[in-house]
Amino acid sequence: PRAVPCPDGQSECPDDATCCVTSSGTWGCCPMPQASCCADKVHCCPHATVCDLTRGRCVSPTGDTDVPLSTAFPAWKRQPPAPVALRQVLCPDGRSACPDGATCCQLSPTQYGCCPLQNAVCCGDGQHCCPQGTTCDLIHSTCTSLGSSAPLAALPTARDVKCDEERSCPDGNTCCRLSSGAWGCCPLEQAVCCPDHVHCCPQGYTCDPEGGSCLQDGATRQPWVRKTPALPRGGQVTLGNVTCDEKTSCPDGSTCCRMSLGTWGCCP
Repeated sequence: PRAVPCPDGQSECPDDATCCVTSSGTWGCCPMPQASCCADKVHCCPHATVCDLTRGRCVSPTGDTDVPLSTAFPAWKRQPPAPVALRQVLCPDGRSACPDGATCCQLSPTQYGCCPLQNAVCCGDGQHCCPQGTTCDLIHSTCTSLGSSAPLAALPTARDVKCDEERSCPDGNTCCRLSSGAWGCCPLEQAVCCPDHVHCCPQGYTCDPEGGSCLQDGATRQPWVRKTPALPRGGQVTLGNVTCDEKTSCPDGSTCCRMSLGTWGCCP
């Protein structure tokens, strides 16, 4: 089960919940994502609404939402996060690779792109791809199956963050050394590489090895991020225009989903 870590580094809540401090000082879980925790440390409200404790309601600034307050339930102790098994799809040239769940499609005789769909159909123009079981209709720029059609998915070309002459990371990542001395990729821009050679933190944070988290000004704490192995240069997908938050995005045609550390992952 996916989980959201609470700032104490020891408690966690279900993936679609929010950590809120309870009146006893322990952490509780509000049963909704990105919730507002109420000042009474008992109740909570949906995202973008505020707690009106006198009326026992959650009110939005625009006045179009007015729902009853929700109650938080106790959080549970964190299990140490299991290491993520990072798999890649090796392209036929033996040098390029695409993220797990993507498909290698030839862009030119010497270059591969990554279609952000599993077992995708590569279109003959070398620029688009379609879901499994459909065909490319290049005249109408759609993917057609029996009785339906959808717009073609554009193939992102290889653009990447250069670690050295041989290794690179996806666009929007930061190169950090792994304990083996090889390059790893931190899925954050201009990240801080942690001294344990396993994790990394957002820009402006420091690594807290005891809490297994990222600290800002000694106060704000957030979970640290596990790096992924770097890819050989030339086989990387551009992180396109699906924005998860101000710092994170996913390839065009995929969906942002929270991972177990509370960080964003990309569903292809």
